[in-house]
Amino acid sequence: MKNLPQTRQTIKTKQAEFKKAQIIVTQKAVKRLKAVMQADGKEGYFLRMSVEGGGCSGMTYNMDFEKSKKEFDKMFKSNGLTVLCDLKSWLYLKDVEIDYSDDLLNGGFKIKNPNAERTCGCGTSFSA
Repeated sequence: MKNLPQTRQTIKTKQAEFKKAQIIVTQKAVKRLKAVMQADGKEGYFLRMSVEGGGCSGMTYNMDFEKSKKEFDKMFKSNGLTVLCDLKSWLYLKDVEIDYSDDLLNGGFKIKNPNAERTCGCGTSFSA
């Protein structure tokens, strides 16, 4: 039990990191998402990020638009866009970065996930 104070400090540090973690959406991704929202008549909606089982690596990313926050959602602001995430998905999505590329060959939304141990070739699924 000699290392108990050190263990408590490590736990506090991890808890602080967990609390300050974000979902980051780049300016290019926000611009594209807002254009899609406008085209779909969903201006003023939130971006909902979540994960579910499936895909070639085990879990897949989901992005959707939602009008209201649920009771246990985490809520973030990133470059003027509000992002919602349920607590289960948050364990896999903390500190992800969502970017957008309009490159003809590899364009679309790109998710950089520091929690992923492995990702598939297309980038839509991962394992943690």
